[in-house]
Amino acid sequence: MGWVTVADRVNIGLVCLFMMLWSVSGIGVNWGTQASHPLPPDTMVRLLRDNGFQRVKLFDADYDTLKTLGKTGIEVMVGIPNDMLAIVGGSMKAAEKWVAKNVTQHITSNNVNIRYVAVGNEPFLETYNGSYLGITFPALRNIQSALVKAGHNNQVKVTVPLNADVYESTNGSPSGGDFRADIHDIMLTIVNFLSLSAAPFTVNIYPFISLYSDPNFPVEYAFFDGNASPVSDGGTLYYNMFDANLDTLAHALQKNGFADLPIIVGEIGWPTDGDRNANTEYARRFNQGFMSHISGGRGTPMRPGPIDAYLFSLIDEDSKSIAPGNFERHWGIFTFDGQAKYPLNLGTTNSGALISAKGVQYLERKWCVMKPSVRLDDPQVEPSVSFACGSADCTCLGYGTSCGNLDAWGNISYAFNSYFQKNNQREDACKFPNVSMITKADPSPRDGNCKFNIMIQPYYGSAGWYAQKPLGLTSVLLIFSLVL
Repeated sequence: MGWVTVADRVNIGLVCLFMMLWSVSGIGVNWGTQASHPLPPDTMVRLLRDNGFQRVKLFDADYDTLKTLGKTGIEVMVGIPNDMLAIVGGSMKAAEKWVAKNVTQHITSNNVNIRYVAVGNEPFLETYNGSYLGITFPALRNIQSALVKAGHNNQVKVTVPLNADVYESTNGSPSGGDFRADIHDIMLTIVNFLSLSAAPFTVNIYPFISLYSDPNFPVEYAFFDGNASPVSDGGTLYYNMFDANLDTLAHALQKNGFADLPIIVGEIGWPTDGDRNANTEYARRFNQGFMSHISGGRGTPMRPGPIDAYLFSLIDEDSKSIAPGNFERHWGIFTFDGQAKYPLNLGTTNSGALISAKGVQYLERKWCVMKPSVRLDDPQVEPSVSFACGSADCTCLGYGTSCGNLDAWGNISYAFNSYFQKNNQREDACKFPNVSMITKADPSPRDGNCKFNIMIQPYYGSAGWYAQKPLGLTSVLLIFSLVL
C-alpha cells in the first residue's frame, strides 16, 4: 500500500467520522480557461454568483482568478496541471512553495474559500501511456504533507480527478466493478491515502463520450428520462448510464475495503456542437435531467443520498485540444461570451433560468468573408481555408454541427472570420491573398443556429495580454507559398 504507518492509523476512527461530516451543498461547475479571449475574472465570478453556483473547480491556480473569488464564499477546488506533477512530487520544498503561493496566500490575504487541491487532471488516462503513473502519488503525498505543515489540512483536502476509465467491470454490470488491472496497485495506494487523509475520490463521468465512441450505444440510456430499457444487476435495475457507472466505482471501492470513501463527480455534462450528438437540445435534456435526478438526494442504489457534482462546464473554450473530438470546445452551458445557450433550471435562481454575463465588451460589428467574385476553384482558396481553420476554430463546421448546412461560400467565409475574430479583427488577419474582404453585413444565415461570431475585447490581466497576436501578412503569405 506504501507510505502507511502505524501512526497513520491511530486516529482512523476520528478520520472516518470526519469523512462522514465532510460535505458540501449545491451544484458546482468547472471553470476552464483555454480560450483565446477569456472573459475577465470579475465578469466570470459575477456569472457564478448570479447563477447561484456555490462551488467552482479550477484546472490551475491563476492568481487573478483566485483573488477575484475572494470574499465570495464560493468553495474553490484549485488544480495542479499534469505537467507540474513531477515538480511537486519530486521535491517537498517545491510542494511547500506551491501551497504557500497558491493556497496559503489566497486564504490568508484574499479570503478565498479553498476547500480542495486537485492533484493532476485524469493522469491515468490510457491515452497518456503511463506518463504520470509514477509521479501522481508522490505529488499527492507531498501536497498533503505541505497542507498539513501549513495548517490547512482541516479545511483543504487533496484529491485526484480521475477519468471513469480507471475502473471496469468484470461481468459487464456495476457489481463487477474493480480498478483497471494495469493500475490496480497504484489505485489502491491512492485510495488508501485518500481514506487516511479524510479526502474524497473524484471521478469524471461522461455518458456523451460513450455515445460518441460507440454507434451501438443505446441513446436513451445516456439520459435520465426513464425511457431506456433498464439493465438488471442481480435484481437491481439501472435506468441510466450515470447511476450504473457511479455504482461500478462504488463496487470497486467496496471490493477493496473502502466502501465509505466519499465520491465527488468532478465533471459531468454534454457538449452543444462539433458532433451530430452534440447539440443544445441533447445538452439541455441531459443537464436538466441530471439536475432533477440529483435534486431529490436519493443518489444511486449503491450510494443513496446527496451527490456532490461539478457540471462541465461553465463556458466554451476555443483553444482546447480537439484530439478527442471537435466537441471539446463546446462543453459550456454558456457561450464563449457568457450567454446562456439553452433553458436550464439549476434551482438556484429566482427565475429558474440561467442568467447571462453582464457588461461584455465586444469588438466592432464587422466580419471577414470570402469575396463573392472569387471562384471556388481559385488556387488560393484551399490553402487559405486550411490555414484559417488550423489557426482558429472551425469545429462548428461539418456533418451534424450548427453550421453544417452552409454552402461552400459560407464554409470558407466562416473559416476566414474565425481567424479574423480570434486575432482581434486586425486588417492583416483578413488578407488571405486576393480571396477575402471585410464586411459590415452579418453573414450569419437567417435560419438555423449557425452564427458568425464577433469576438469580445481582449482581457488585459496581471499576466499580460490574453488574446493571441496574429501572424502578419508576410507570415501568412509565406505559409501559403509552402503549401502550394
